[in-house]
Amino acid sequence: MNKPYKVAANSIVDETIVSRSRFICFISPCTSHEDAKELLINCRKLHPQASHHCYAFLTGKPDDSQGYGSSDDGEPSGTAGRPMLAVLQGGHVGDLCAIVVRYFGGTKLGTGGLQRAYGGSVRQALLLVETSTKVPMVEKQLTCDYGQINDVLYFVEQAKGEIIQQDFAAQVELIIALPEEQLTKVKQQLQTLSAGLLTLRSTDP
Repeated sequence: MNKPYKVAANSIVDETIVSRSRFICFISPCTSHEDAKELLINCRKLHPQASHHCYAFLTGKPDDSQGYGSSDDGEPSGTAGRPMLAVLQGGHVGDLCAIVVRYFGGTKLGTGGLQRAYGGSVRQALLLVETSTKVPMVEKQLTCDYGQINDVLYFVEQAKGEIIQQDFAAQVELIIALPEEQLTKVKQQLQTLSAGLLTLRSTDP
């Protein structure tokens, strides 16, 4: 079950200087690979003369094993994107993208120095990020009688769900969005109300 988790709620920019190199970290909300690409394009337009535009992003929960990506953008392999991603995953905040723009200051930092600089830039910027709580929702279909609709609406409201669509015909056809952690409880309430006749169905065709 997907439980609620914290997500980035604002965009911030933070700059650090390491051995005369400028590291400018941009952190923004991000829920897809397309979002991350768009943020990177905008960042390159803002800083076309920068030496590197390295990034890391999470498009879901911090511990999601699939919704992430990173790039060293020309820095030695493993010295930028990977440490940036490690900091994001350890920050316990999801749905965000971090881009670190580097202006080379003339002094090479070495592998360890680069890892510390890029990871440290993201770590410092994360302290400025505001968060909100995201509640994973699931959509379900439900058909009920007119005499049951008030109880159904009450159950949905109590679960902090939403009615996405409703059609009134011979019966009431509903599409409902429910917090995933409330799904089992609502199923039980509906079965109790209808002696087992009311069931939530998948919205997939």
